[in-house]
Amino acid sequence: MNSISPVSTRLPSDRTHVSAVLNFIDPASPNPRIDVAGVGWEHGRNYAYDPREVPIVNGRQVPRGPALDWEGFSLYSVPTALTGLDDEDAIKSIYYPEIQALVKDKTGADDVVIFDHTIRIGRDGAERRKPVHHVHNDYTERSAPQRVIDLLGEEEGRRRLQGRYIQVNAWRPFENVVEALPLALADARSVREKDLIETTLDYGDRQGQIYELAHNLGQRWFYYPRMTPDEVILIKGFDSARDGRARLSPHTAFEDPTTPEGAAPRISMEVRTFAFFND
Repeated sequence: MNSISPVSTRLPSDRTHVSAVLNFIDPASPNPRIDVAGVGWEHGRNYAYDPREVPIVNGRQVPRGPALDWEGFSLYSVPTALTGLDDEDAIKSIYYPEIQALVKDKTGADDVVIFDHTIRIGRDGAERRKPVHHVHNDYTERSAPQRVIDLLGEEEGRRRLQGRYIQVNAWRPFENVVEALPLALADARSVREKDLIETTLDYGDRQGQIYELAHNLGQRWFYYPRMTPDEVILIKGFDSARDGRARLSPHTAFEDPTTPEGAAPRISMEVRTFAFFND
């Protein structure tokens, strides 16, 4: 184990919260679906958004700091040796081992498998994917175990599914301090099962699933203003355990009303992992 610890108030910010609009799914939407292959992520939805203004608490002002097994996410101060996002080989040879070590350390998992990453740039005309502006969770009760089998094969996947496993994303900004389009993250304890709406992802040759989130007034939201490239958020996308620990944390980029004019575009990378436990 190393000494990396959660961050709550390392960077100064006098704002306890902001109020901002988040895009939820209209809960009346029948059979929600995203035609990823035919139309794309941004325009392939067959359902409407339900925009709601909500208070979003500054996680840096929370004395304990949100925790992975309580709220479903946590912020850590842990610099990276990766100097840029243009070299795919460097991402895999330098950054992947860093994230494997971090996830293993913070979760206590016996094995961590990284299966992909996505670079996002919040700027028009960028060749990379843009930040996601709707509240979602990357995996569902059905898609998480299926993804394990797809990644590891039927025999090994089924064996791994016999024990506890979790899906964890590692989200980090690069190049700039985040002033535009920070992440809003839901406190897992405030999300009801009926708020989670299964949504099909149609890739043409296969189908996946995410949860879109319907709004309820009891949901609690957090963000970390002015994240630096030396900070990383771990976010639970799925936990097979049903023992009271957080199982997931829906999240979204949002328009922060306090963003200064002329702020640099957000540049970020999320790395997706599965962590497996022997006991």
